[in-house]
Amino acid sequence: MKRVAFEERHDWKQQAEELGFSCHTMYGERYWDERKAYELTLPEIENDIEDPTANLLDLCYSAVNEIVRDTALMRRMAIPDEFHAAVRDSWHRRDLDLYGRFDFAYDGNSPAKLLEFNADTPTSLYESSVFQWNWLEVMKERGRLSADADQFNSIHEKLVDAFRHIGQNSPAIHFSAILDNDEDRMTLEYLADCAVQAGCEVATLDMSRIGVDGDDWFVDENDLRMSTMFKLYPLEDMVREDFGSRLITTPTRILEPLWKLTLSNKGLLPVLWDMKPGHGNLLPAYFSDDPRARTLGDSYVRKPLLSREGANVTIVDPSVEGGRIDVEGPYGSEGFIVQQTHLLPKFGDDWAVIGSWVIAGSPAGIGIREDCSPVTRNSSRFVPHYIRA
Repeated sequence: MKRVAFEERHDWKQQAEELGFSCHTMYGERYWDERKAYELTLPEIENDIEDPTANLLDLCYSAVNEIVRDTALMRRMAIPDEFHAAVRDSWHRRDLDLYGRFDFAYDGNSPAKLLEFNADTPTSLYESSVFQWNWLEVMKERGRLSADADQFNSIHEKLVDAFRHIGQNSPAIHFSAILDNDEDRMTLEYLADCAVQAGCEVATLDMSRIGVDGDDWFVDENDLRMSTMFKLYPLEDMVREDFGSRLITTPTRILEPLWKLTLSNKGLLPVLWDMKPGHGNLLPAYFSDDPRARTLGDSYVRKPLLSREGANVTIVDPSVEGGRIDVEGPYGSEGFIVQQTHLLPKFGDDWAVIGSWVIAGSPAGIGIREDCSPVTRNSSRFVPHYIRA
């Protein structure tokens, strides 16, 4: 694995706009960055990323079994008591889920280490799927990559297949998000387009327009019952809002399902470590009140059970400037976990994280993001990759 300098396309912004990649620039700074790309070998992809992704996903499913049968553990993970039975039932019914993203620290030399699992509402999906594939094809057409260069990227095909399966028993799928958030809207529109390509009827609406009828069906702004609703909105927030209790009783099928509360939670990390201590792709992790947390000494990362985009993360390690990095944010009231420090690999002046996508239970591709800090945030840049032939 290495980072290779490229001359960016003179028309990349035009191509981004034409393809609907509206978030190519964020906060006044470039988000898509093709001035370099990551070159990986096929064995690195297959053996070091794809296989561990499949293995860890199986381990996560086993962890759901452990969590749903342990009331004390669900409480420790800040899953509200009134949802315990519903989460358990959702899992035992095998309610369908759609997607997720493992975040790995990987440098091409040592095993990929799992930093966290974004199991409920991961973004950076469109750029991982469509736009970096567009970059690859254009680079090959213009002779800047060999004609047999490839990419670990079957995300789009797997999403369409997943919606084809989901849509078999649903007359329509409603897609909801906070639509004035550009990134969320772009992600939602992309997922809805995948569903259309799968032959589904779709509708999109803002989260604020969702209602509930007298029989607990979720309804749209026209009071139409929603048979299936995909929500790009965190489950951990939904269950704490006024209408959250309706998630327990609604006949509407929700994507992601309630059992994802067990995986979209940093408490998953100590559960995995307890299940498989010493696993080559895991880092030691403990709930912060666990006496074993002291064994991490002066090299650990503290993470809130529920948080997004690196908010409220603290890195404590002698190798970082000042021995400590603190990220501000609104999270942490539910509790924390601590994980052994394993800093992201550094390429030039940038720290790189690999996001490994799973679609409907199968590894599907990767996206790589860079930041000048070892904490990945929503402003971190997206950099394409290719597989050297």
